[in-house]
Parts: sequence; C-alpha cells; structure tokens
Amino acid sequence: TKRKETKRSSGQWNTRYIFAFLPLASFLFTTPTPPIDTKLFLSHSPLLYSFFPILSAFESHKKKEKDMAMAMAAGYGQIPFDEEMQKSFRPPPPFHDGAGDGDHHILKPYKKSNRLVSLDAFRGLCVFLMIVVDYGGSVFPIIAHSPWNGLHLADFVMPFFLFVVGISIALVYKKAPNRPEATWKAVGRAAKLFLLGILLQGGFLHGLNSLTYGVDLERIRLLGILQRISIGYIVGALCEIWLSRRTRREVGILKSYYLHWFAAFAIIAVYLGLLYGLYVPDWQFFVPGEGYSDLPVKCSVRGDVGPACNSAGMIDRFVLGINHLYAKPVYKNLKECNISSDKVVPESAPSWCHAPFDPEGLLSSLTAAVTCLIGLQYGHVLAHLQDHKGRLENWCGFSVAFLVLGLFLALLGFPINKPLYSISYMLITSATAGITFCALYLLVKLGDHNIAISLNST
Repeated sequence: TKRKETKRSSGQWNTRYIFAFLPLASFLFTTPTPPIDTKLFLSHSPLLYSFFPILSAFESHKKKEKDMAMAMAAGYGQIPFDEEMQKSFRPPPPFHDGAGDGDHHILKPYKKSNRLVSLDAFRGLCVFLMIVVDYGGSVFPIIAHSPWNGLHLADFVMPFFLFVVGISIALVYKKAPNRPEATWKAVGRAAKLFLLGILLQGGFLHGLNSLTYGVDLERIRLLGILQRISIGYIVGALCEIWLSRRTRREVGILKSYYLHWFAAFAIIAVYLGLLYGLYVPDWQFFVPGEGYSDLPVKCSVRGDVGPACNSAGMIDRFVLGINHLYAKPVYKNLKECNISSDKVVPESAPSWCHAPFDPEGLLSSLTAAVTCLIGLQYGHVLAHLQDHKGRLENWCGFSVAFLVLGLFLALLGFPINKPLYSISYMLITSATAGITFCALYLLVKLGDHNIAISLNST
C-alpha cells in the first residue's frame, strides 16, 4: 500500500509540473526565432493565471475522492452530503466505546479552514486590477500609470499587493516560538521571490545568440515588482518576528507593536533625509543604439523631486549602475518629452527624457516597505480581535487617519508621486487599500449572515 501511495503522490506532482510548464511550452512553440522577446513571454501571463484554478479544482476533486474512499472503507457507504458539507466533515478513525464488543464510528465535524475569504478576495482584486491596467492602459491612458505626479488606477496596484503581504505576515508569524528558524525561513522566501523577479524582469531572455547564454549581464535589470515585494516582505517579517511584544496577559494592539511604528517612522525619516537632503550634481549618460554622444543633464540642486534631478535616481545610478535601470520609464509620457505615437522620444526633447529610471528603485523601496508595515497592523487587528465590529472600527480609524494625513501632506507641497513612492502617495494608497479591505470584509460577512438566515429559515 505504501508503494501505491507513493506512486499516486508522484503522479499528482507530475500533474502539477505539467500544468506549471504548459504556459512556458505554449510560449516557446508560438515564438518564431530567437532572440525571444520578454514582452511576448509576459503577455502570456493571463494564460499562466488561467491554469491555477484548473489545477486547484483538480486537487480538490482528488481530495474529495480520497475522503469518499475513507468513508467507504469505514463502512459508511456513500456520504449523502452536498459539496459544502463534504468540505466541513470527514470520517474519523474508529474508537472503542468501552462496552467491549464493537467499534462504533461517528462522523464528527473537523475544524474549518482558517483562510480568510475577504483576504483571498482582496488578492483576486489585486490580480484583476493588474491585468486590467496592463492590457487596458494602452487603450485608456487615464487608467495607466501617471507620468510623474498624480494618481491613476494603475498606481494603486503595487500598494495593494504590499498591503496584502503585510496582512498575511501578521497571520503567518502570529506565533513564532523559534525566532532564528522563522527568520531563516523568511529570508529564504524573500530571496526566492527576489531571484524570481530578476528571472522574469531582468532580461534573462535576451542575447541568446551571444556569449552571455541568454543573460545580458551588462544590462540586466536588478530591481522590479517582485523584488520590491520581497523587500517589503522581509522588512515586515523581521519586524513581526523580532519587534513584537508577546506577553501572557492581554495588552493593547498599539502597545504590543509600538516598535513596529517606531521602525516605520525611522524608515520614513531616512527616506525624507535622503530625498530632500542629498545634493544631486550634474550628470551625463550614453544612449546606445541611437547615435548620440554623452547626454548631459544639468542639476546641481538639493531636494528636487522632478524626474531629472531627484536623489532617488542618483542613488540608483551610483549603486546599481545606469545600465541596470528600467530603460522605459513612464515619465517619457510627459509633455516635455513629446513622445511620438510609436513611443519614440525625439532628439529635440530634454536629455533626461532619454535616461533610464527605475520606479522600483532603492530609495522608493523604503516607503514601499512602510506600506507593508501598515498592512501588518491591519493584520494584528484581525489576529487579536474576534469581534467584527471592533475590527471594522479599528481598520476604519486607521484608514481615515492615513487618508487625512496624506491629503494634508499633499496640500503642504509633498507630491503624490508613485515613481518616488512619496510619503503622501504611501499614505493615500494605504488608506485606500484599508478602505477596500473593510468593504470586502463587510460584504463577505454580510453574505455569510444572509446564508445563515436562509438556512435557519428552511
């Protein structure tokens, strides 16, 4: 029997591998000749997403068959429950009632899944928004990323993902008795996510005909979306593991996690000091393939938050190198750059319009990590408060406070800027994520309440 079970489990894993590699196989067979275009691979991402529900349904069907087989072996016959009852019950092992003769079997309920439906719905909303803005942004520019200052629909996607990561961290590391072991697990997960981001967005599908064997190490992009999420994840995980005050008696949520708020304020202080305190000198760069000489950019300023002379770009150029930054920044859509319909910047445009800039750079990743810490506090409310009203009151209080503070900073002159991940942008988008999560949580609970009423009435 053990050999049969081993074969069955290996067959299930083989099925998973097949489903995982189907999108890549379809991409390879539909690509004519190398070098492979990265955008073509990323355009198959909806195909990749579409296979996950199929795989999940397949695994659920296998689990249901296993439960039915256990029930038949226990002598129940076919269990006359509907699909929802099958999820809530499973046949227990036999037990002796003390009478001495027979074994009596009963069907006991087992603990339901601890997954939070509203959080899963929020994740699905994030993925839906990502697909909508990626494919609809070219048709409806109003939902695409704002060129520099401002807030469009696409600018909410990244903060929403980071917010969800923060809530999940609070649930995963709610109890971490072995802190070093939990730390190593968190570091390993963050490293895997970071490397996966480099693989998908770093340019690993370029240069197949050169000696780089598909990797252009001179121009590979080092930072990106998944890398930013991994940075936010590791910051939130380390704060949850090491800076949480766990006591036997009940204390307030703010008192238990005051070190988290201190870490968030410290990160914000470092961000503001570097953004407004660093001096940005004149700099120049070379645009390959366009026949230009070195293009100079005149700055010699301190505290500038424009696309040409901000300290965030200077830090990335100095630490990462200009060749490892995003080559097509969204600020090329500004009126000053006068970009054409085929996405070509004319020679008459300012020199900085031709320069690379990474919207997921090092400095902006600091405040992105703060968004993860904010989501972490929402997760603490979820983990420690069982009253639905109390949860919603705390979440709404946080959201309103962040929204008012963000709008106040915007009125004071702190721009709402996604490429720089400004303080006002961080607060407003975090507040919007909190309000959206409250709405989804309320809808799910109202739906459960209505279902309960209808079942009781019948």
